[in-house]
Amino acid sequence: MRAVVQRVTHAAVTSDGVEVGKIGRGACVLVGVAQGDTEADAVALAAKVVGLRIFEDDAGKMNRDLRESDGALLAVSQFTLLGDVRKGRRPSFGDAMEPGRANDLFERFVGECRGLGVVVETGRFRTDMKVLLENDGPVTLLVDTRKAF
Repeated sequence: MRAVVQRVTHAAVTSDGVEVGKIGRGACVLVGVAQGDTEADAVALAAKVVGLRIFEDDAGKMNRDLRESDGALLAVSQFTLLGDVRKGRRPSFGDAMEPGRANDLFERFVGECRGLGVVVETGRFRTDMKVLLENDGPVTLLVDTRKAF
C-alpha cells in the first residue's frame, strides 16, 4: 500500500457536491492499494501513519504523533497513487488492485487507525471527490509498505 501523508490545519472531502468528511488539525492521508497487497499491509500502514511523529512538541520539534497531539485523520482512497508514468504520457494503472478488494483493504486501514485511538473521517470509495486542505508546514511524507520500515 502506498500513502501520501500531509500534516494539516484542517481538511475536508466532498463527493457529488456533499461534504462527506472533515477534520481540524491532523493528517490528510491519500491511500493507494496495489496488486498483491494484503491485510498485513493495511495493518502495518495504519501503525506507521498513526505513529509518525510529525507534530510539534512544546520545544517546537516534530516529536508527537496523531494521538499525542489530539489530531484526527482524513483518509481518502486514491488509486492514482499507483499510476506508472515511465512510458508515454498517459499513466498506466495496472499496478492498482481491483476495486472490490482495494476497498476491503482501505476499510481495514481505516478500522486499524480507529482501533489505535484516532478519529478518522473518510471520503467515498469510487466516487469523484474534491479534497480541500491546508498543509501545515508544509509537511508531506510518502509511505510505502513495499519499502522496509
